[in-house]
Parts: sequence; C-alpha cells; structure tokens
Amino acid sequence: MNFKLSLLVGYCLSVASIACGSSSEFQGEDATEKKRADVYITTADRQQNFNHTTQKLSRKPGNESVITVNRAVRYQEMDGFGAAVTGSTCYNLMQMLPADRARFLKETFSDKDGLGFSYIRISIGCSDFSLSEYTCCDTKGIENFALQAEETEYVIPVLKDILAINPAIKIMGSPWTCPKWMKVNNLEEKQPFDSWTSGQLNPDYYQDYATYFVKWVEAFRKEGIRIYSITPQNEPLNRGNSASLFMGWKEELVFVRDALGPAFKAAGLDTKIYAFDHNYNYDNMADQKEYPVKMYDDEVTASFLTGAAYHNYGGRREELNTIHQKRPDKELVFTETSIGMWNDGRNLEKRLMEDMREVALGTVNNWCRGVIVWNLMLDNERGPWREGGCKTCYGAVDINREDYKTITRNSHYYIIGHLSSVVKPGAVRIESGGIAEKGLMYSAFENTDGTVAFVLLNEGTAEVKLTVNDGKNYIDCVVPAKAVASYRW
Repeated sequence: MNFKLSLLVGYCLSVASIACGSSSEFQGEDATEKKRADVYITTADRQQNFNHTTQKLSRKPGNESVITVNRAVRYQEMDGFGAAVTGSTCYNLMQMLPADRARFLKETFSDKDGLGFSYIRISIGCSDFSLSEYTCCDTKGIENFALQAEETEYVIPVLKDILAINPAIKIMGSPWTCPKWMKVNNLEEKQPFDSWTSGQLNPDYYQDYATYFVKWVEAFRKEGIRIYSITPQNEPLNRGNSASLFMGWKEELVFVRDALGPAFKAAGLDTKIYAFDHNYNYDNMADQKEYPVKMYDDEVTASFLTGAAYHNYGGRREELNTIHQKRPDKELVFTETSIGMWNDGRNLEKRLMEDMREVALGTVNNWCRGVIVWNLMLDNERGPWREGGCKTCYGAVDINREDYKTITRNSHYYIIGHLSSVVKPGAVRIESGGIAEKGLMYSAFENTDGTVAFVLLNEGTAEVKLTVNDGKNYIDCVVPAKAVASYRW
C-alpha cells in the first residue's frame, strides 16, 4: 500500500490553518466561495486511505439531502481519541530504526503534521500485553515500590518521544492486578492468594494500595510525564485474565472512598478517577449491574469520581446512554476494544464499518468524552504476548517483525484517526440531523477555535451525495460506498 500519510496530513493541516478562519475574515458571497473545508476519506477497499482534498463552501445547498448542524444545542466536551501504549507496543516501537519510529509517532500523534491522536492508556504494572508478569512492588512492603524495566526501558522512552511531538497528550493508567502479597482468595476466608490471575484485594492493604497509586503517579511525574486519569482496576469483573483482580462495586466503592480518593487528595494530585472500566453488560452478573451508578449513590465516593469507563466485549453501547441519563453530572469514557482473529480483525471491508459504527461514532453519540482502542502496535504474529494472554489480538497497526519497518494499518487506526484529525481536545459535540437513511451515521462538533468538525460513516453499497449546513455555510459532500469521511471548516 502506498501510504504517504505524513506528507499528506502535513500538507492538509497547513492548508487548514489558512482555510479554517472565522467567518468575519470574508464578506459576501465571493468571500464564502473562497472558504474551504478540509476533507479526509477512507474506503473499506483501501483505495482511499485518509485521502485529503479541500472543498469549497457555498451559500446554497447543492444536494436535496441536507444535514443541519446546530451549534446552539451542545452536548459533551471531548477529551480526545487514541490507543493503548502497552508494553508490547513499546517493545515493537523500540525495535524500529529511530528515524522510522519518529516518522510513525509523528504521523500518529502530531496535531500539526499528523493525525493528532490525543489520549493514550498505559498499564500500572503489567497487562496481558507486557513482556513479563510484574507490579511495581513485588517485594512485600510499600516502601519497596519502584518502576520496573518495562517502564524504564520501553514505556517511558516511548512516552517521552510522544510528548515531544504532542505535549498536550492525555495519559490514563489502569492496573491489571495489585501486588500478589496484597491478594486474598476471598473476603471471607482472606487466605493468601499467590497468583497473578484472579484473587481479591485484602482490605487490610487498602491504604498501602492507595499509596501505590500515588507513588506510581508521582514516579511518572518525576520523569516529566503527567498522568491525566486512572481507573482503580481494569476489568474488575474478569477473574480469568492472565493478570487480573476481582473487585466488585462494593469493594471498589470502599477502596475509592476510604483509601484512594483521600490519598490523592492528601498528595495534592488532580489525576481524575474513573470507576468500573469494564463491559456494557457487567459480564452478566446481576448484582453488578449499573456498577458505577451504585458507587455514585455514596456521596463521598461520588465526590472522588470523575465518571466511569467502559469496554465493549459484552453488551450494547446503549448502556452508555442509560448511565448518562441516571447521572448526567458524571463523565463517560470508552477505554478498550480489540480486533483479532475472532472478529475478522484484518478484514477492513468488515471492520472499518462495524468499528466506526460501534466504537467511534457509537460511543461519542452516547456521551463518551474520549475513545481509546487497545494495542496501538503489535507485530505481524500478534505479539509479543505472554502465556495466558491474548494470542489472537491484532493491533491498531501491525508491524512486520522481519524488518520492523513495514506497517499494516487496521480499522482501529483509521477510526481513531478520522476523529482525532478533525475533532480536537476541548471540542463540544453539537446537534446535527436531517437525514436518517439506513447505513448513514454521523456526528458534529465545534472546536475551540470555532471550526466545525463533521464525521460521517456510509455503510451503504452506493455513493452518497448530501449537503451539510452550519447556519452560515453549505458544504456539498460526496461520500463513496463503504467509506468514512471527516470534514473541518
């Protein structure tokens, strides 16, 4: 695939800085004709890959089908879009030649010369995509806390490279497990549980574990890396992950209320805390349904929680809207989804459509402020992975480990890029409507600089022609069959 994205996006964003001025820059119909929108299109057949054009704005619609954008009706503010920078991702990145790695990271994270990915997730200790099983305090006693080789040799160098490109990047941390010496088999017997998989956090160590989080955030800060947000536990209802810890809502409530929240406050940390971080269907556990809402019902706990995080490995995205309606004062973020052998993950014809519908636009249109997919980069053999971890996952991109140079971009890279390229941190989702044709899905945003962003999915087998009206200007859109299109003007 001839993919000259870094040059392409660099050109288009330089054009955008001229083309996307405020409406006061020009007067009259001739002025409107001079204004242009930046357009990016990706087709499921890979014939167009973030292809860029500029489109004239006009004072009248060129198509019968019109979508109206209404800036006056405003929804959630956007934090950003991105992928998980796991230990495996960082290992693969560090095998690349420095110039190749710099080019890929610039293409991905630069807001000026790339796609502007703006939110990433890392693990606190190991994940199921780490090089080994570990936490940052495997020797008993919280005084033994220390960052480990995976952080110092792989994760931190990559994060520093990313921050040099995009200093405003947001970083979320999530633990897959607490140190094993803090685990018990269950909360009734409270017998030591010497396993990376499953177990529960011993309440006797709640304060130590809260200190563990504080030390982790502060250790990264000493490296010049600000942690924007954390979740207390990745997939707290999943006992079977290779590194995992069961933490039902009652446990997480007490841990946040009595230990984690007060510890962050005492340390002066402004790091946001998001509850839950698991599936829409609560893994079909009836007593865990609406997990974050149950935590919010405790006012002290709610005061420490910014909101809740969700994955989509079970259930339906409409759960996001249900939770928002019950607690509209709390934020929602989408923090993990994966492609793999089980869902035809390298078939862009299928995955681009479904992932744009369910993951990108589907979560944003149901109140999510951020969208983060799983591994940014795996190799072409789906690794490196550990025994017990996922051996069937693909990355947002896959790199050929024969040369650590040849990259295949998968659906997750495209869906995040189509949002991040036009919807910038601080943008607000705004009302859009007028067309409800089957196979069309879209969302509109107003960026902090006053530009409008519009992202549209056409799942149909025919080209679609429509016009978007923002109240002042019209932009005529021609969207190919089975394609995603992003606009900014």
